[in-house]
Amino acid sequence: MRMKRVGAAAVVVAGVMLSAGTFGVSVSAQKNVAARGAGGGAERTATIDMNVVKPEAEGFSPERLENLHALMQGVVDRKELPGAVTILARHGKIVDYRVYGMKDLETGAKLEKDSIFRDFSMTKPVTAVAMMILYEQGKWLPMDPISKFIPEFKDLKVFKDVDAAGNMVVEEPKHAPTMGELMTHTAGFTYGFFGNTAVDKEYAKQKVMESKSLQEFIDKLAKIPLMYQPGTKWSYSASMDVQGYIIEKLSGQSLPDFYAEHIFKPLGMKDAGFFVPAEKRERFVTLYQATGNEPLKPSKARFDYDSQPGMPSGGGGMVSTAEDYYRFASMLANGGELNGVRIISPESVTLMSSNHLAPHLLTGEFGIGIQQMRAGLGYGYDCAVVFDPPMAGLSDGKGEFFWDGAAGTWFWVDPTNDVVFVGMIQRLLGAGSPNVEYLSRSTIYGALVDPKK
Repeated sequence: MRMKRVGAAAVVVAGVMLSAGTFGVSVSAQKNVAARGAGGGAERTATIDMNVVKPEAEGFSPERLENLHALMQGVVDRKELPGAVTILARHGKIVDYRVYGMKDLETGAKLEKDSIFRDFSMTKPVTAVAMMILYEQGKWLPMDPISKFIPEFKDLKVFKDVDAAGNMVVEEPKHAPTMGELMTHTAGFTYGFFGNTAVDKEYAKQKVMESKSLQEFIDKLAKIPLMYQPGTKWSYSASMDVQGYIIEKLSGQSLPDFYAEHIFKPLGMKDAGFFVPAEKRERFVTLYQATGNEPLKPSKARFDYDSQPGMPSGGGGMVSTAEDYYRFASMLANGGELNGVRIISPESVTLMSSNHLAPHLLTGEFGIGIQQMRAGLGYGYDCAVVFDPPMAGLSDGKGEFFWDGAAGTWFWVDPTNDVVFVGMIQRLLGAGSPNVEYLSRSTIYGALVDPKK
C-alpha cells in the first residue's frame, strides 16, 4: 500500500442516534464494488500487514526514533499518562508499534495492542468519510442549505445581543447555513460547554448534548439561535452530530449500522463501534483525569459505553483499538482504498482534507484547546489541515490532516512524506495534560532522515 494524494496538494464527548425516515435501501454494493465478488458473495474485508519492518528501510533512523520512545515512556514513568499505544507507518509499512504502561493503574493490568479506547472526537473524521460516501451517491452538495435535509432548521435565527432583561435578541441570517459550513464548524452552532455566551447557556439549559435521540437533539437545536452569522466565525460545535442525523435520513440506516456496513466491516475494524459488548469489556481501558500536578485518578464522568446508545454521536461516540483506527487512517492515506477495498474516491479524500476556511478565520482567534486555526493551519471536512507547515510552525509534511479526542487520542496522515501515525491514550485533556500530540511530531520528523526513500 502506498499513500496517494490527488488534486491540490477535543475535544468533546456527545451522544446521538435515532433512525429518522426511510430514504431507500442500503447501497453498499454500489459503494464498494471492489469488496464484493461478481457472484454476490460475502463482502471482502481488507487485509493489512501489521508486522513491523526495519525503520531504516523506510527512511527512519532507529536511533533517532528512540526520542519518540523516550518521550512516551517518560510521560508514563512520571505518571502523567497511564499508558499509550502508538503506531507509525510509512509507505504503508509499520516502522514502529509500541505499547507503554497500564490499562488500569489500580489492578496493574497492562495495556495490550488490542486494548479498546474511547475515540471521542476522533469520531469526527469517520463521520466525514460517511458523509463523503453519501456525497458520492449524489445526495448532498456543499452549497446546499442544511434545511434542505433538516426542514426544522428553515427558520433558524442568529443571536445578535442581550437586552436589558437578559433575553436574547435575534436577527435573520444573512444567508441560510450551508452543508459546507456544517462540515467546517462555521455554520453557527456551538456545544454549550466550551463557552459562556448566551447561546452556550441556552444549549446547557436545554441539555442539547444530553438528548435521548437524534430527533430530540434536532428539535432542541431548531429552537436555539445560531451563535453568529454563518461563515463569519469558527467554533467547535455539534455540527458532526447534526451530520449524524443527516446520515441517518439520507441512508435509511441507523448511524451505527451505516458505519459498520460501509466503513468498519470493509476495513476490518473489528472492535470499532459505539459501545463495548460484554465479551470485550476486559479489553476496555480505564479512563483517567487529573488537574495540574494532581495524581491520576479514574474519571468521575460516566463514559461506560456498555450498550448501544440511544443517541450515537457522529461527533464523539466511537470506541476502537489502535489497529482499528490505523486501518481507517491508512485508507485515507491511500486515497480512500485499503488493499483492494475502496471506501471513497481519491477526489473525495482531497475534498475532505483540503483547507476550506477563509483567511479571516486563520488569525489565531478561533480554535479549541491546542488546535488553533492560524496561518498555515486550517480546517477541512471534520479534520484540521496543515497546508503550509513552516507558516504553522510545524515540521510536518504539506497537506497533512489530523484530529484528536477528549481522552488525548490523536492521529495524522501526511501525504507529502507518506506517513501515518496513530496514538491512543486514556487521560481526559485538561490542565497538566502532556502535549504528546505535538511533541510526538517533532520526535518523528526528527527521525525521518531519508525522506526520499
